[in-house]
Amino acid sequence: MNFVTPAFAQAAGAPGTQDILIQIAPFGIILVIMYFLILRPQQRRQKSHQDMVANVRRGDTVVTAGGLIGKVSKVNDETEVEVEIAQNVKVRVLRGMISDVRSKGEPVKEG
Repeated sequence: MNFVTPAFAQAAGAPGTQDILIQIAPFGIILVIMYFLILRPQQRRQKSHQDMVANVRRGDTVVTAGGLIGKVSKVNDETEVEVEIAQNVKVRVLRGMISDVRSKGEPVKEG
C-alpha cells in the first residue's frame, strides 16, 4: 500500500530559493537597522569632529583627549597646533587629539 502520492512526494523535496530567501531576510533587515542606528550616526560624528579640528584657529580654547584645557597660541601645520596650558607653558598637540573646541578666538589676520 502506498499512502503518499508521487506528486506530493516531489513537492516536499529540496528547499527552493524562496525558502532560502525567507531564511536570509531577517539577517538583511538586521544589517540595515544596524547601519542606520549605529554606523551612520558614528560617521556623522566623525565628520563633524574632523571639521571642528580642521577649523581650529589661534585664540580658540580647546580640550585635548588627555583632559588638558588651553588656548591655541599657534597653528603649526595641518597636523599640530601649539596650545598654551598655563602662563608661558606651551605644548605641541596633534590636531587629532583635540576632543572639543570650547570657545572661538579671533579671526585670522589677513595681510
